[in-house]
Amino acid sequence: MSPRPDAQPTLFTPHQRPALTVSQLTARIKQAIAGALPGTVYVVGEISNLKRHNSGHLYLTLKDAASELSCVMWRSDAARLRFTPQDGLEVIATGQVEVFERAGRYQLYVRNLEPRGVGALELAFRQLCEKLKKQGFFEAARKRKLPRFPQRIAIITSPTGAAIRDILRTIERRFPCLTPLVYPVRVQGPGAAAEIAAAITVLNANAARLGGIDLIIVGRGGGSLEDLWAFNEEIVAQAIFASTIPVVSAVGHEVDVTIADLVADVRAATPTAAAELITPVLHELLDYVASLALRLGRCVRGKSELAETRFRAVLQREPFREPEVLIRRREQVLDELAGRAWRSLSARLASLRRRIDGAEAVVQRIAPHAYLLRTGARLRDAEHTLRLAMHRRLSAGQTAAMGLSRRLALASPAHRLPRLGDRIGQLDERLASGMRNRLKLLAERIRSQEQLLGAVSHESVLARGFSITRLKKGRKILRSLKEVADGERLLTQLSDGEFESEARNIKQKALFE
Repeated sequence: MSPRPDAQPTLFTPHQRPALTVSQLTARIKQAIAGALPGTVYVVGEISNLKRHNSGHLYLTLKDAASELSCVMWRSDAARLRFTPQDGLEVIATGQVEVFERAGRYQLYVRNLEPRGVGALELAFRQLCEKLKKQGFFEAARKRKLPRFPQRIAIITSPTGAAIRDILRTIERRFPCLTPLVYPVRVQGPGAAAEIAAAITVLNANAARLGGIDLIIVGRGGGSLEDLWAFNEEIVAQAIFASTIPVVSAVGHEVDVTIADLVADVRAATPTAAAELITPVLHELLDYVASLALRLGRCVRGKSELAETRFRAVLQREPFREPEVLIRRREQVLDELAGRAWRSLSARLASLRRRIDGAEAVVQRIAPHAYLLRTGARLRDAEHTLRLAMHRRLSAGQTAAMGLSRRLALASPAHRLPRLGDRIGQLDERLASGMRNRLKLLAERIRSQEQLLGAVSHESVLARGFSITRLKKGRKILRSLKEVADGERLLTQLSDGEFESEARNIKQKALFE
């Protein structure tokens, strides 16, 4: 009989004892563990080194004070967890211990995890509450007020439950003019949370097509924590948070609190309480409207009587009894203001005339031709002084040169004579250059002074459009109308000549005054 092709060869040591391969030893260990341990074990430990692979599998370590145990949880089992495993969380792991042959280590293949000391649903509820709270889902500032008189509402609940009957009955009893729209969904079991979230989204998207929706009621009747779990799913919380229509949560009984209650704009203890919360009592509202109508009538009558009394009092006032008196008073005020304006204008003109006369006196005192003569005399004196100084400087230089010549003649420094001659020539040139520069500077100053004097002279004033009027007889400058008589001959000087005229209608201004 030939051996099987997959049979492992038996090896022998030098002492003829059989040896096992690594695979053979690992297989025996796996058989020993499988025979010694039950198919399902329950292990209590603390989670550490938790890793969620991209495939969805969970890899973690369970540890206590003395030991650690490697664990694996496949994706299909991890998807059924109600809570989120975290490092440091103490759990009870249910699974089977097997040997991972490739790595040569044993590990626990976990089928289920339960938090120790608290239920999985309770822990999942706390974890999701903490997450949504950090994201601001429960902030009171974002929650909206409900409309006082809603006209059309949407109810998301089971069409066969007691909750819808209670809500509709309460609405019919309290406010029958309200139009309810029922969106049927499942409220428990797999897929219920997705249906509730989808219903909220669809109503928000189609509110205008439905004629407008003032608010949405999401709820169901009472039940266990498992029955109400659809309202604790994150997908429902996200849909309520994103809703642009105010949402009222009415889940279970008063003691039941769900995440939908915390995220919604308003929480109602029961479905019936939700219907009472959103609807006023019709007969009470009608009574209130009737009382408002009575108050409004009394208020209108009172205001009309008060307005009539005030109108009669206004008609008795002087402006309405004698309006012409008020107009005459205003005309008198206008006459006084016109007189004051004319006096002010006359005073202003007289002041300007005095300033012109004073300026003319100042110009005449300046006497530009006399200033030019004085300045020319000063310049001539300065030129004479400069010439004298230059002459003295030259004389002193010549005297010094002569003295040096004598000293040279006495000392016979024949080799220094050419250099001294050159130096004397340089001094002569410097003196002559200094004289020319000084004369040029003085000439420039004289020209600038002449330009300045020309600018302030009476000829420049005439060139700007002014004129000087004199009496032909005696050529006296006229400064006032009092100095001239009708028929008197006048001479008017302009910038380019003079012309003769005759004075007429001297008192024409007095006629206007």
